[in-house]
Amino acid sequence: MLLLFETPAGFALFKVLDEGKLSKVEDLSKEFDTVDSARKIVKLKAFSKFENTSKALEAATLLIDSKPSKDLRKFLRAHCDGETLAVADSKLGNAIKEKLKIDCFHNNAAMELMRGVRSQLTELISGLGAQDLAPMSLGLSHSLSRYKLKFSPDKVDTMIIQAIGLLDDLDKELNTYAMRVREWYGWHFPELAKIVQDNILYAKSVKLMGDRTNAAKLDFSEVLSEEVEAELKEAAMISMGTEVSDIDLMNIKDLCDQVLSLSEYRAQLYDYLKSRMNTIAPNLTALVGELVGARLIAHGGSLLNLAKQPGSTIQILGAEKALFRALKTKHATPKYGLIYHASIIGQAAPKHKGKISRSLAAKTSLAIRYDALGDGEDNSMGLENRAKLEARLRNLEGRELGHSAGSAKGKPKIEFYDKDRKKGRGAMITPAKTYNPSADSILGKTEPLPEKKEEEEIVVGKRKKKSEESQTEEAPEDKKEKKKKKKAVDAGDALLPEAEAEDAGKQKKKKKRSAEEIEVPNKEAPETVEKKKKRKHAVEETETPAKKDKKKKKRSEE
Repeated sequence: MLLLFETPAGFALFKVLDEGKLSKVEDLSKEFDTVDSARKIVKLKAFSKFENTSKALEAATLLIDSKPSKDLRKFLRAHCDGETLAVADSKLGNAIKEKLKIDCFHNNAAMELMRGVRSQLTELISGLGAQDLAPMSLGLSHSLSRYKLKFSPDKVDTMIIQAIGLLDDLDKELNTYAMRVREWYGWHFPELAKIVQDNILYAKSVKLMGDRTNAAKLDFSEVLSEEVEAELKEAAMISMGTEVSDIDLMNIKDLCDQVLSLSEYRAQLYDYLKSRMNTIAPNLTALVGELVGARLIAHGGSLLNLAKQPGSTIQILGAEKALFRALKTKHATPKYGLIYHASIIGQAAPKHKGKISRSLAAKTSLAIRYDALGDGEDNSMGLENRAKLEARLRNLEGRELGHSAGSAKGKPKIEFYDKDRKKGRGAMITPAKTYNPSADSILGKTEPLPEKKEEEEIVVGKRKKKSEESQTEEAPEDKKEKKKKKKAVDAGDALLPEAEAEDAGKQKKKKKRSAEEIEVPNKEAPETVEKKKKRKHAVEETETPAKKDKKKKKRSEE
């Protein structure tokens, strides 16, 4: 049995002389207390020395990934024919077994054997002293750390953290300098601040113009539009500002140069940050944008640390102060932090911002983990999740879903109209109405439909009962009115014309009600017509006493 041992100087193969002692793992460390006892257990069979530091670095990086290098494969083929090999890494043993067909094993006995060999390494390998091994180990560790820092994606995000921090600082400085230019030049030309709102255009205009008296002679077409230029020239002629000296204008122009140079550098830094974010975190960039993604990484410390956070933490990342204040005062916790500045949350209505931010945080956490721990370098996952979030936003706002909806084929489901269902958008869609011939009115025919005869007879019976009840109720009332009127005539009092008008109005209303009850459509049968004639006679009988009273009144007045 052989033992593979990696050193900073090269690979060593040790022959295990006494395999029986490997069964006693606890006592194995005691066998390496002295050099003589160690040489009774293992013996150096072969040693492959690295040619230079680059070879050592290549072998070390491959061993970290559990892959054998080309030199190691040649070395094992030459010295491991028909032997079993003890290795420190089980994955490395599987790779050697697949490629070289060498039986490998990894257990506690092999690890204890490695530990013992490491304690007596300089004595077991001839020609390798402690004074040589120490600088080799230090040089290899430095080379390996620089290599991993250069090519590891979880370390390159430090550049993003520095870039977004510098970008925020530049924005603050630009705002401070621009406001200083406006205040300083405002003493000379105060109207310019309202005419030119943009800070960069303001600085360019001041640098080009200098004294406001030069505005009429200059051409601002490269800086401003025609309308703004005309307004600026008119305001310069009637400005209320004070006069300034040439030294003051020179210092103001130098400050304008600083503002313009900072704005140019900020644009270059933003392009750099954009390219870095698309390389390191493409899916995160597709979901929330370059600036918000970079701020999330900076706030989390690194992309790998951010990948360990759940979606609920990412949702309120940046609002820790408000969160702890809400927990302390037992109020509602914040719904969003840095993620609020994402474009998809800006598109949502205020009442939907909380729901969209929760959904976006969940998708963002998945995208961050895919970028930090996955092998893919494209942004397909981020684009797909963004399309789903936009579809959810349209669904929340009541819009019709498009091809990127959540259904299987990407098409909206159309629900047909149901009269019993009061909710849902399906009620907007109604089926075509069928033709109903029984609804047509036919002139010249009085025969009723057989289905409606029973209903009409019931209605006529009810109307008869109502008319009889009205007759019985009206009779005593008419008698009382007659007695009152006779007494008034005997006393010689005449009725006022207003009272007569009221009586006439009441009688007209009674006539209208009786006429509405008498009216019947043309489709009714002749039997119902006869019944209604009888009812007319009954109504006329009730109305005759009132007519008699009118005649008596006329005679008394004559």
